[in-house]
Amino acid sequence: MSKDKPKQELPGWIAEHTKLYLQDPDKGHNWDSTAAGGPGMLLTLLLFTVGRKSGKAGILPLLYGKSGEDYIIVASKGGAPQHPAWYLNLLHNPECEIQVAHDRFRVRARTATGTKREALWKLMAGIYPPYNDYQKATSRQIPIVVLERIKA
Repeated sequence: MSKDKPKQELPGWIAEHTKLYLQDPDKGHNWDSTAAGGPGMLLTLLLFTVGRKSGKAGILPLLYGKSGEDYIIVASKGGAPQHPAWYLNLLHNPECEIQVAHDRFRVRARTATGTKREALWKLMAGIYPPYNDYQKATSRQIPIVVLERIKA
């Protein structure tokens, strides 16, 4: 029996959203969160990472907020006990790319801590209230990730 964990497939709606975003960024930038318990149409970005083990490129649509010029994302994984792979990839290599609507650019990721994390958690839970339920569902502290644009 192989000790390798099988690769988990992303839900079909995530693949569909990613495809739509790449084909039509105006439509893909928005996501209707009502099916997942959210308040309606929310803004999303595409996160482009490289797998820390596989070395393969990955793309994932994520809800985001803004704090000044920085983009804020939440490593919730729906309240699962483990961090999402994309977050572990960012810990391994914090430089990546994001696409916000038509604008694609390089960013550096860092995990918010302390009072900054608390303020950003309130911001993101205000955008998508189910994050509070996700935090209650897990014993890990869900990371808040700050994406800072890398100036050329």
